[in-house]
Amino acid sequence: MTTYAGREADDRGSTMSHTSYSSTTIPALTIGLDLGDRLSQAYAVDAAGTCVEERAVATTAAALTAFLAERPPCRVVLEVGTHSPWISRLVALFGHEVFVANPSAMYGARRRRKRNDRLDAEFLARQGRADVRLLYPIQHRSAPAQQHLEVLRARDQLVRTRTAWINHVRGAVKALGTRLPAASAEAFPTRADAHVPDALRPAVLPLLTLITTLTTAIRSYDAQLEALARTTYPETARLRQIAGVGPLTALAFVLLIEEPTRFAHSRDVGAYFGLVPRLDESSTLTPQLRITKAGDPLGRRLLVSAAHYILGPFGPPCALRRHGEALMQRGGTNAKKRAVIAVARKLAVLLHHLWRHQLTYDPQHGGASRAA
Repeated sequence: MTTYAGREADDRGSTMSHTSYSSTTIPALTIGLDLGDRLSQAYAVDAAGTCVEERAVATTAAALTAFLAERPPCRVVLEVGTHSPWISRLVALFGHEVFVANPSAMYGARRRRKRNDRLDAEFLARQGRADVRLLYPIQHRSAPAQQHLEVLRARDQLVRTRTAWINHVRGAVKALGTRLPAASAEAFPTRADAHVPDALRPAVLPLLTLITTLTTAIRSYDAQLEALARTTYPETARLRQIAGVGPLTALAFVLLIEEPTRFAHSRDVGAYFGLVPRLDESSTLTPQLRITKAGDPLGRRLLVSAAHYILGPFGPPCALRRHGEALMQRGGTNAKKRAVIAVARKLAVLLHHLWRHQLTYDPQHGGASRAA
């Protein structure tokens, strides 16, 4: 069984895999599976396009196992969603050909006038029977990569929560005419405690205690992720050759891509992370649009954060920095923002190139040389 991954989004423009398949071969049986949180709707058509089965299946491993085990190998199409990663792996275990459709690419911005679970399942089945390229299928990452990625996302949630609580405390104190001193997130509870007005202490002190607890948990995640990168994903060390790329950025990059050969060209990686402008050309009109913001938000945010460091006061001289500075010198509206996005996009391309070809980074020339 081969799982084809085509374009993950129509505006992303990156072909994520090069597994070949015959789009002209119509399978003997194609099943469209519209996944629901509790019940999933199945709709099966034969090679002639005739509906041969239609039923609801509970969205549980036991019910889906029974449903999949009772039929010979066939093509199964489902939409991407919360349950699609584990269900796609379950479908593959029974020797079925599985495709995970991208609804945002299939339907675009337009809204269907009539839709329900049955119609969605039928649509998936008939699209999958006709030509799977119409599904813009995506490729889910493996279970271990998904589990490790959740550690990164859990840490990110704690950091965002801590930031929100710190901002809340600063705003509450400022509303009473007092300002808290500047401090890092780690040192904030200690430095803020001495400046909180007595009237606000009952409301604020519990938050300061919780912020300290969050900081301890974040440090624990940092140690866990550092060990994970060192023992399970040693390739992250090659990516950390670039100043500004730390263990979090390198590990997220490796986990989100998982297999570097899925991209034919490193330039496609910038589009995969949503760092390329949208495309809406018509005749002679080529408007300058915002970036697509496709792909994983955490990965894109980490790349942009690394780009800020490279262009910031502590970024060392390198080709990436010179590239961003040249863009900023052009001036214009949002020149700095455009430069940061351009550097983040170039950084993503460079990281993939170093990883795929096992190269040593040359900061002054923006390229790399082959490692011994």
